[in-house]
Order: sequence, then C-alpha cells, then structure tokens
Amino acid sequence: MIRLHVPQPLSAGAAIAPTLDQSRYLTQVMRLKAGDPLLVFNGVDGEWRCVVAEVLKKGVILRAEEQVRPQTYGPDLELIVALVKKARVETIVEKAAELGAKRVRLAITHRTNADRIRLDRLDAIAEEAAEQTGRLDVPVVDEPLKLEALLDTWEADRRLMFCDETGGAPVASAVKEPGAWAILIGPEGGFSPEERGRLRSLSFTTAVSLGPRILRADTAAIAAMTLWQATVGDWDR
Repeated sequence: MIRLHVPQPLSAGAAIAPTLDQSRYLTQVMRLKAGDPLLVFNGVDGEWRCVVAEVLKKGVILRAEEQVRPQTYGPDLELIVALVKKARVETIVEKAAELGAKRVRLAITHRTNADRIRLDRLDAIAEEAAEQTGRLDVPVVDEPLKLEALLDTWEADRRLMFCDETGGAPVASAVKEPGAWAILIGPEGGFSPEERGRLRSLSFTTAVSLGPRILRADTAAIAAMTLWQATVGDWDR
C-alpha cells in the first residue's frame, strides 16, 4: 500500500492536505480516487490508514480512519559524512535512511572537494526512502559544518565510530555496547594527519577498519552502517 509522510497531526477523523507534489503523485502517478486507502505517518503519531476523501482541482484531502501502528523509532544512530560529489551524497542520504540512521550530518574536512548541495533535495530523498522502507520517522539532514566545530560541540554521551582508512579494529570487536552512536566517514582524499590525530585522541572515539580495500565514501558509509547494525543495531527485531 502507498505510504506518505506528512507534517500534520494524525488522529481519527483528521483531515490531511498533502503538498501539491504529493497530491499529483497520488492522483496522476498512482491513480488514486476518492475512497482509495493509503498509509500516512508524521514521525510522531504512528502510522494511520487513511482514505482519499476529496479530489480537488489543486490537490487532494485525506481523512485519517485508524492507527495501524503506534509510533516507534529505530536505533540512536547518526551518520557523519564528509561532503563528496552531489550524486554520491544523495546516495549516502538515501541509504542512511534505508539503514535506519536518525540523522545525517554533513562535514567539511581539510580535504573536502565537493559540489554545492541542495538541502531541500536531500530532505526529499530522505523522506522518499523513509516512505518506501516502512520506518515511521524521517532522518534529519543537517547543513554542512566544519569537522572541527562538530567535534567541539560533541554530545558527551554519544560514541563515535571513526572509520580510519589507515587502520583500526574490526567493527565486531570494537563496537559492543548499544546506545547513542555516530559513524564518521571521511572524504575521498582521506582525513588529514591533523584530523586523524585529533580523532584518535578523543575519549569518545573508536577507530575501526572497513577492511583491506580502499572504499569510496558512499560504499564506506553503507558498509559501516551495515556492520554497525549487524553488531549492535535493530536487525534482530
């Protein structure tokens, strides 16, 4: 069944007005008509079965009928990735949403060499991935921030899995405790010696290896999240 993410509150009998683009998708692509059902979520009120109540000239009106799943959230996992080329950033955001990250943070490192990004485009990619994967929330995508500033304001209770291309422990042996984590993926040119030195000196970081091969940033992000999920994530639910 079609799933749609909306910002409005959801409750029995509530009227929901999707965006114009969403309305076009429902009526012109999926060919929904008045009375047809779909699933709707907003990241707060769980998932609701709705029906198309009205088809207007400019949009549709949905009516919420019953909650089919209470609100749940995935693991407390953030992905931090150094900015790379636009297409690869878009892939990373999409796969992060599919793999359960609750937040994607974009970092500017000493060796960052990337295109300009459109945050609204990345938000739309994250939303579509959440709709397709069945999760009940949409990951937040942050504005790019210098890595130094990100580390300066780090949450004290969040561990950082630092994927170091020069070597580290295997993920399965280095990451054993669940809880609040972040995964850090560097730029295609790697971290600078100064960045690597600081990361290894911090008490909250755990340096890990993703194997003997040099991976592109998007491949590394997918591999790291997969290994983390298999070790302490929610894949056993």
